[in-house]
Amino acid sequence: MSALDLRTTSETPPKAPDTLQELPVTTTSTTKKIPKKLTLVPLIFLIYFEVAGGPYGEEPAVQAAGPLYALLGFLIFPFIWSIPEALITAELSTAYPGNGGFVIWAERAFGPFCGSLMGSWKFLSGVINIAAFPVLCIDYIEKVVPALESGWPRKIAILISTLLLSFLNYTGLTIVGYAAVLLGLVSLSPFIIMSLMAIPKIHPHRWISLGQKGVKKDWTLFFNTLFWNLNFWDNVSTLAGEVDEPRKTFPMALLVAVIFTCVSYLIPLFAVTGAVSVDQSQWESGFHATAAEMIAGKWLKYWVEVGAVLSGIGLYEAQLSSSAYQLLGMADLGFVPNFFAIRSKRFNTPWVGILLSTLITIGVSYMTFTDIISSANFLYSLGMLLEFASFIWLRKKLPELKRPYRIPMRLPGLIVMCLVPSAFLVLIMAIATKTVYLVSGLMTVGAIGFYFLMKFCKTKKWFKFSSGEVIEY
Repeated sequence: MSALDLRTTSETPPKAPDTLQELPVTTTSTTKKIPKKLTLVPLIFLIYFEVAGGPYGEEPAVQAAGPLYALLGFLIFPFIWSIPEALITAELSTAYPGNGGFVIWAERAFGPFCGSLMGSWKFLSGVINIAAFPVLCIDYIEKVVPALESGWPRKIAILISTLLLSFLNYTGLTIVGYAAVLLGLVSLSPFIIMSLMAIPKIHPHRWISLGQKGVKKDWTLFFNTLFWNLNFWDNVSTLAGEVDEPRKTFPMALLVAVIFTCVSYLIPLFAVTGAVSVDQSQWESGFHATAAEMIAGKWLKYWVEVGAVLSGIGLYEAQLSSSAYQLLGMADLGFVPNFFAIRSKRFNTPWVGILLSTLITIGVSYMTFTDIISSANFLYSLGMLLEFASFIWLRKKLPELKRPYRIPMRLPGLIVMCLVPSAFLVLIMAIATKTVYLVSGLMTVGAIGFYFLMKFCKTKKWFKFSSGEVIEY
């Protein structure tokens, strides 16, 4: 069976002893058991928007290193990063189908401190990453409305768009799921048309260009762009408690989403790099809209810009959902107070998590786009190193744990599979800027302090916490 095969295996491991049973879905008195509503198709598009949302934002890879390296990056990177991460997510999400997601994995592997640290790193990286999407939307809109390029008009536009998108998330995960399907189809349609219209204009020799002579390659921007466009596969694990039959649905949804995402990046990139010849410096975020005008005219440019806004909405909604439901799962596990698990009576959504995520997002949304994605990548890298370690340790510690989907590899092969992307994570952190080191360092210190603060609050009984008790799934 190939590494690409994410389908549920028919292998049924021997029944584990009682001490090695899987962690079921977490519940507390603050949350009611609700029907699972997310089905396969909405889940596929939610995963797609957790990771990509279309080729919007891939352009800086060409600016940083030229067409050839950009194409090779989007061809090779999924195999060394996206597929291993998706495989691990499929195995652990089906073994532990609760809203805590990767928090549960780290807690079960290494204990509550690592579970809390994982939760803090992933939550902070998630909400920082969310801040990039209103900014990306405005980057496209400003090409039609120049007044949004800077100053108060831009700041107000970012604030209003963030608040409106958060309110949409508050209306319910089912609505968000089906909205993701519609947004995905509409936002990709102009790229399909642009790619078809570009075919007669393509000159294949442009694909092997190493970039303009005299232009220094910006490897920090290049790797951060690849990483930002192809990570966050595991974010959907925090929604496992809201999915219909997660143990069957997750592996298939991840398989389809991996293929769909890679194709949606590569086809437009091949089309535009082959059909358009411009100064390399023009390949900044939003260049696809300019390329659409060069290939077909202003009408397609406007369509791409509308698609960018819709894609940004989908990305924002999917990732805000993951962050909010992660807090709900952490409340069920006793890492944060019970009030984080309170759901809206009308929409059944975790409104406290949505509110907190939105406030942090607004706070960091005025950083530069590069600093936003670099800071998110650094924190996410720390979390992923812990996630890979948790995955390997759980395979060793709980070999007979019931895993409805199981990666068909033995422990040595799994270690190699995790070492390759881990090396890339170290590279991402090594090339970070001083600003990113400072922001990420302060947030990590804060995450450690938060764990001990929560322990202190439990001791003083200032807030109500779940005992972390579980019921069978």
